[in-house]
Amino acid sequence: MTITTTHTFCRICEASCGLEATIENGKVSKLSPNKDHIGTLGFSCMKGLHQHKMYDSPDRLKQPLKRVGDHFEPISWSQALAEIGQKVRQLRKQSEQSVGMYVGTAAGFSMLHPIFAEGFMQGIGSHNIYSSSTQDCANRFASAKEMYGFPFFQPFVDLDHVECMLIIGTNPVVSKWTFLQVAHPVKRLKEITKRGAKIIVVDPRYTETAKLATDYHAIRPNADVFFFLSFLHEVFKQGAVKRDYVNQYMNGLDQLESLVEAWPAERTAEVTGISVEQLQAMVASFTQANGAAIVTGTGIGMGKQGTLAHWLAEAINAVTGNLDQQGGTLVGRGIFDFAEFADKNELFNRQHRSRVGRFRELNGGFPGGILADEILTPGEQQIKAMFVTGGNPLLTMANSQRLKDAFQQLELLVVTDIYLNETASLAHYVLPAVSPLQRPDLPFIFPLVLGMQSKPYMAATEALVEPEAEQRDEASIYLDLASACGISLFDSKIAQWSLRLLATVNRISGKLKGDAWRGLPQRFMLDMMLRSAKQGSFNTWLKQPDGGQRQGAKANDFLPTQRPTTKDRKVHLAPASFITEAENLANVLEQELQLLHAGSFRLITKRSHSTHNSWTQNIDELTNGANNQTNFLYLNPLDAEALGLQEGDAADIQSATATIRLPVKTLAELSQKTVSVPHGWGHQGAKGLSVASNIAGANVNILASDGPDNIESLSGMAHLTGIPVSISKASGPISTRSWSGID
Repeated sequence: MTITTTHTFCRICEASCGLEATIENGKVSKLSPNKDHIGTLGFSCMKGLHQHKMYDSPDRLKQPLKRVGDHFEPISWSQALAEIGQKVRQLRKQSEQSVGMYVGTAAGFSMLHPIFAEGFMQGIGSHNIYSSSTQDCANRFASAKEMYGFPFFQPFVDLDHVECMLIIGTNPVVSKWTFLQVAHPVKRLKEITKRGAKIIVVDPRYTETAKLATDYHAIRPNADVFFFLSFLHEVFKQGAVKRDYVNQYMNGLDQLESLVEAWPAERTAEVTGISVEQLQAMVASFTQANGAAIVTGTGIGMGKQGTLAHWLAEAINAVTGNLDQQGGTLVGRGIFDFAEFADKNELFNRQHRSRVGRFRELNGGFPGGILADEILTPGEQQIKAMFVTGGNPLLTMANSQRLKDAFQQLELLVVTDIYLNETASLAHYVLPAVSPLQRPDLPFIFPLVLGMQSKPYMAATEALVEPEAEQRDEASIYLDLASACGISLFDSKIAQWSLRLLATVNRISGKLKGDAWRGLPQRFMLDMMLRSAKQGSFNTWLKQPDGGQRQGAKANDFLPTQRPTTKDRKVHLAPASFITEAENLANVLEQELQLLHAGSFRLITKRSHSTHNSWTQNIDELTNGANNQTNFLYLNPLDAEALGLQEGDAADIQSATATIRLPVKTLAELSQKTVSVPHGWGHQGAKGLSVASNIAGANVNILASDGPDNIESLSGMAHLTGIPVSISKASGPISTRSWSGID
């Protein structure tokens, strides 16, 4: 038996925790926290430490599959590529836009995967790209684009110096930070309060993070935008705007002040549930601190006015003098100037509009909430083929039952994944991808290219184990697909020829050495990326298994250096489209009050401690406890009593779109009239998840609405939280064999 130990880092969330891997006979047998890692402080969550069991599951895809009737048959790569290529060539003759792509979250945690997926679609000539960002974070990109000129300028809190941190719409103790790389969040939060700083949590639930905070305030779901309007009104009222600072580096202050003038706390207290006195005290704590920051997350973005709410939060940070200041929010620098690179190569300058709803592109993609419509609506440029890569939209997207119907009408559905999940189970062809542990890599885009790290470091990792059987990396898959479809990656014959040459040389080298199949030389390509950015070599960082120190973000490195890429190089506090949208908020307030007075329940999201998104339910060790065999309907004990529900009872949760049935759990930490259901469950429709498909649970996202009238206009975000629902005691049993949980 051969046993070796090596170092790597996790690639399932932003924290990217340093890991120590034990490898026995070519397989990872154990993952442990790297206690000496300078960036992640010896921390890793249980999901990260068990991920190798997900990759070594008997369910792992090992060769291409073709759907024949209601089952799949293994085929060769040459057959899969030839047949896919033939169909794509046929469809492109009708319209290049008939081919679409969905890029999931897992793709983002690989450096090369999303680059080559985008390059494939450029070669196809189609702008019909959809991503998971419009389910959780596109609001942040939309606000950054309008305020700072570049969607990837994402200011983040200076955790080492902040004196007052307002956390709203996120629960970092469980979910880690949004975008920002922060390992060991409990330790970091305790360090903040230990030095006497304030942490104020505003959330409909008394979360795990709230329990570590100095102050907690319950807010009603979908009221964030009204909270921020009144907060900013109070900032002006208390004379806390740093006008000289604003006048030097920003514009639009007068329009912003005019907007919030009509939104005193007295007007919004009923809908937010936060009293005038509470809000005034919060504003005073925030503005009197020597360094303050508002921290938001997916709970903001998935609400109905997620972009406006995030914009107002950023505006508050800015006008109070906390943007680009120690203890406030900072804008990091990556290994190269991404904004300049993007501008030079016109990465995000496309101006296409969607066929359905006329939505603009954001970061080169359209809202996922209109994908079903683009497939189901006849006409020129109707989508007839989809490539799905690194994601499972039939579990994660709004109204995914309808999307399932749409996918079943496609002439071609190709899924690249490690499992036969719900989406792959409907595919015509399924292509087996490598796992994160089977590829060399660098940290993902946010720490590497944007410098979004609270403890700055650089790292590199080799592939820990070889691909098995016919598994291939996604970059090589899209290179081969491009050849099969008669196109060139990045719409460049030179790029296609050069990459094919690289792959050919690598494959010949592998055969001479007796290695397994080789595609593109990923390690070489990552090395070239580092060298071109003058960041040393791949091997340089590989020799530093505990992370190599990098210079972190610093104050006065964004505004005085004119890094914003707006035309005047200033922060735009009052983008015209945002102001126009905000002028309709009086009507929105009335609608929210009507729902409140009607006694409507609101459904919010919640994470399960032992599972991650929709990925890890197929790991037996993470789902073998009594509380991990299903997701639950959580509600306040007083609401349960009023509804005649007890723990374990089956309850129906009904929205305007669908109904699901789940067992009840009471949770005193939830505000009354607020209910919660963890997402990522309901795998009964998957043909290749032997653990996940045999446990219970319902897919909460089928309760959300899709279509152009039901997604946010500014960013294309779906509304996955704050959904009005009715709750009733179920009249029948809970099924373990349906997405909805109803027989």
